[in-house]
Amino acid sequence: MFSIGIDYGTNSVRALVVGCDDGFEYGTHVFDYPSGDQGVMLDADDPLLARQSPADYLQGLEACVRGALEQASRHEKFDAAKVIGIGVDTTGSSPLPVNAENGALAMDPEFADNLNAHCWLWKDHTSWREAEKITALGKAERPHYLAMVGDTYSSEWWWSKIWHCLNVDRAVFDAAASWVELADWIPSVLAGVKAPADIKRGVCAAGHKGLYNPKWGGLPDKEFLGMLDPAIAVLRDRLYDTAQDISVPAGTLCAEWAGKLGLPEGIAIATGAFDNHLGSIGCGIEEGMLVKVIGTSTCDCAIVDMSKSDTIPGLCGIVEGSILPGFYGIEAGQSAVGDIFKWWVERVCQGGPALHDELSREAAGMKAGQSGLLALDWNNGNRTILVDQRLTGLILGQTLYSTRAEIYRALVEATAFGARAIVERMTDYGVPIDKVVCAGGIAEKNPMLMQTYADVMNRTMLVTRSAQTCALGAAVAAASVAGAHGDIKATTRAMTGLKDIRYDPIPENVAIYEELYGLYLTLHDGFGGITRDSDLSKIMKDLIEIRDRVRAA
Repeated sequence: MFSIGIDYGTNSVRALVVGCDDGFEYGTHVFDYPSGDQGVMLDADDPLLARQSPADYLQGLEACVRGALEQASRHEKFDAAKVIGIGVDTTGSSPLPVNAENGALAMDPEFADNLNAHCWLWKDHTSWREAEKITALGKAERPHYLAMVGDTYSSEWWWSKIWHCLNVDRAVFDAAASWVELADWIPSVLAGVKAPADIKRGVCAAGHKGLYNPKWGGLPDKEFLGMLDPAIAVLRDRLYDTAQDISVPAGTLCAEWAGKLGLPEGIAIATGAFDNHLGSIGCGIEEGMLVKVIGTSTCDCAIVDMSKSDTIPGLCGIVEGSILPGFYGIEAGQSAVGDIFKWWVERVCQGGPALHDELSREAAGMKAGQSGLLALDWNNGNRTILVDQRLTGLILGQTLYSTRAEIYRALVEATAFGARAIVERMTDYGVPIDKVVCAGGIAEKNPMLMQTYADVMNRTMLVTRSAQTCALGAAVAAASVAGAHGDIKATTRAMTGLKDIRYDPIPENVAIYEELYGLYLTLHDGFGGITRDSDLSKIMKDLIEIRDRVRAA
């Protein structure tokens, strides 16, 4: 038996054909979104705007699945007739407006050129004002709503984006019969759902981004939403009442899409979830494990027993069943990681993949603290712990002799410091983290970064077996809901594993990074608004002292 995982990323969509017995990967195919700038539709007048074309999603769905099946067909053991399920993961929160037939509003000729009618990509931060108002109102009127999402609502999330659409483009808001997370829309399309009310909504997106919780009847109550705007309260009736975890199917493959994809009609479709949550399953997540999916941004996920749940300020939520059924899923992350390296290498240094490799090699030859540089990893805002998308990046300690590679390494170190801050926030609130498992292209391809993370966090970094962990996790969910094994835990054990690669902390580097991390925290708390009286006057000279000491050694 076989299953297919479909992974919708920021710049492309990937399909992966996997064997349900052992997780062997038979075929894969990547489709790059054709619209916009590497798949992202931008606005030169507003750097916070980031949208995507639903038409790209559908074109990519057919192309990547057919391409993966074609590659799989070269294996003697593979038979497309034995594919038993499809799973889908996506970025998020990435909501899109749909019409009464569950068609994307942007595919209507009337709205084709209107960016507000397209999918509001996860990294669209145009709704920061609305997010601040939701946070303020939530603290005053419904503090229990915010408690489950770290006490601060983000501009990356569902309600702030929809409210912003209402505020800037009433025509699009009024034309929308409903709004749907991308993670829920793709499974509904595959299942042939023709009415928004019939879409099966996943608790992953609903709980972490939509303030959904069965304890208060699902979505936020209409009275609260009416305090935002009466039109938002009216919209609630056109959304959904219940959300489900991945143990429940989203439907079965309809005849139309079975024909387009060359798959059997009626096979199971797993409930959709966010990429990093299903990526955690692709890493074999268990209690005590932190999963870091390192890509354009990062997401850090963990699970805890349902008897141990508590609120953790600044995190993206603690949601029942959002990762593994029967556990609370915990989500945190950084708004930019790979995107920061991409900005430096491609936009500033005007290079390509070869320059990424060159700067990584040069940076690997440097010692911790050698450059005298220190950076903040906020080039796309702070997702965790500050939850403030209006924060920006910083590189401190530059001289007339600072090199491209030194700055590259400082940016890598900055993301490592941000990662450590997240881990410490989790452990401070009692979340057990006994091992760290990393996934994503960067974890696969950049040993320098992985060793830096091990040294900064003073923890061993492990690497998942699959290079396509999110797609694998989606395939695991599909295999599980189709009944390949007894339950999701058994399916995960059968289909996932780790590589025989580990990055252990180097003691002398750990000692230097302990000093640098203290300076990072001073910048973090001072510029982040945690402390208003941070003394920044010594940091430059402290960096010089560390630099000179390291070079002398």
